[in-house]
Amino acid sequence: MSQQLPEEWFVRDEKVNAAIAWAITVVLAILAVIGFLAGLLVVMAIAAVAALVAITPAAVNKSWTRTVSWPLLLLASLPLVLGVGRPAFFTDIVIGLSIATLSMLVVVALQMTTTVRMTPRFAIFFVALATMAFAGFWAVGSAISAQYLGTAFVETNDQLMIIFTAAVIAGVVGGLLFRWYFRRQLKANLEATPDAEVVA
Repeated sequence: MSQQLPEEWFVRDEKVNAAIAWAITVVLAILAVIGFLAGLLVVMAIAAVAALVAITPAAVNKSWTRTVSWPLLLLASLPLVLGVGRPAFFTDIVIGLSIATLSMLVVVALQMTTTVRMTPRFAIFFVALATMAFAGFWAVGSAISAQYLGTAFVETNDQLMIIFTAAVIAGVVGGLLFRWYFRRQLKANLEATPDAEVVA
């Protein structure tokens, strides 16, 4: 069995899933436009990336019913629901987990549209790294937005460190959760194909 990350673990071809996923995608697109007009760069970026990832399977396969799993898309959209700038530790961890989910969906989109291929192990590392990198992107983007557009930003370095710590925890937890999921999927594949080797 190829140890490349299979897109089938994240993409479905069902009408009900597609209808819900497209509804979420429309909301994401609207939020991206609102974020752009309001100067909320981080909100705009998250919404735009999530919307692009959501439509990738349908565009690549030329089928409106082939979309990412709607619960994963909804989880990846949580930062927009909870508020990216809310300085609550638990909320920051939840937001970090949703960013980890979005990162994994980006991996699937990259594999569907480019020559990039990732093994499950590297995908887990990528998710953890991307989640922590997002915290840096958020800090820089929010600081620039606060300076030039007058938007809100954290008031102390301690609050900023709490956000970074939450991102690290979320990245590690997200990586471990995906590792557990991958091992389940690989074992299921092993049962279907006895010659395969489980590596995760």
